[in-house]
Amino acid sequence: MSRIQSTFATLKQQGKKALIPYITAGDPHPKYTVDLMHALVKHGADMIELGVPFSDPMADGPVIQRASERALVHKVGLASVLEMVKTFRQTNQITPIILMGYANPIEAIGPVAFADRAEAADIDGVITVDYPPEECGDFVKELRSRDIDPVFLLSPTTEPKRVDLIVSQASGFVYYVSLKGVTGAANLDIVEVSKRVASIRTQTNLPVGVGFGIRDAATAKATAAIADAVVVGSRMVQVIEASNDDNLLANVAALMDELKTAVDAA
Repeated sequence: MSRIQSTFATLKQQGKKALIPYITAGDPHPKYTVDLMHALVKHGADMIELGVPFSDPMADGPVIQRASERALVHKVGLASVLEMVKTFRQTNQITPIILMGYANPIEAIGPVAFADRAEAADIDGVITVDYPPEECGDFVKELRSRDIDPVFLLSPTTEPKRVDLIVSQASGFVYYVSLKGVTGAANLDIVEVSKRVASIRTQTNLPVGVGFGIRDAATAKATAAIADAVVVGSRMVQVIEASNDDNLLANVAALMDELKTAVDAA
């Protein structure tokens, strides 16, 4: 059983839902990433989604695009991100780390080499936005053989037949994108999300995480009531962007406390 699967099983026994914050590795500066990861865990993160900076993040809105740009200024790439995770693992061997990124950096080193390096860094899951399930069967096998969960996105426009294909490839959990558009978009329709999550549950026993459009305690609590995990990305990155050296960790901690209280209250 992978760390992700074990974490979901433990939370289910406790009657709780997972809180999964997202940050972009290297933002606002590489020297802060590991400290931010530890702060997220200290203030309630059950797992961490760690973004790999990329020059053309097609699924991401302006907030996370700017985070990638800030990280890329400091030449933070896939190799740097894996080293950050290794440093994090020196003092935390418990919290699942899910890499979120795009196919180009993986293809640049080769899927097998990537899987080897991800295993060496003790990565638990991988979300690759632009690897369609029809074309990544071999990559999924490489990850699974190393006990790394391939996590796939489902969207409001994903048809039932394609859901079947996706969940057959996925493990750990599936990530439902709660709205049409990119990260950071607004107007979360919780009623529609609830219907879609219920439909997905008829096609898989995997936990269902929901992200995109979750911006505050109210939307986090509403989402936790219908899903197994709440993913918060753009709001977290906005707080990082608006902070300075003196208040960065405190501001992130304050947002995490707010979100954790809301998720646990659902």
